[in-house]
Amino acid sequence: MKNINKILYFAYGTNLNKKIFLKKYKYSRYLSKHILKDFELVFRSKYRVPDIQRKKGSKVNGIIYEIDKITEKKLDRYEDYPKLYIKKFFKKKGKNVMYYFMKTKTPLLKPAKYYLEVMKDGYRQNNFKFKIKY
Repeated sequence: MKNINKILYFAYGTNLNKKIFLKKYKYSRYLSKHILKDFELVFRSKYRVPDIQRKKGSKVNGIIYEIDKITEKKLDRYEDYPKLYIKKFFKKKGKNVMYYFMKTKTPLLKPAKYYLEVMKDGYRQNNFKFKIKY
């Protein structure tokens, strides 16, 4: 019997760093790489953190984790949900996949060094080419 309390979560930005993510969220499970089409990765807010926005022809590299409700609540705190980010969903093989999407689209900024370094490591771990424009 499937556990209905499991959620599929699309991670981009710092959360695609599996070493950090799986250590921090012990009840998560890596499922697969995923490319989100017609979106681009950007950086914004006073924290200069990753966000995604729609852009035809662009793509965002990420990974899908299976998480539980406890992990979702921890992620909500980490992502400052619902103040900074809101949740959105897309379908993959008929299942909803949740991702965080910045609520207020502030001007684009250069990424904060910490986020950039964690992301670079995550890209390497997942064999993604690190190509971020800012």
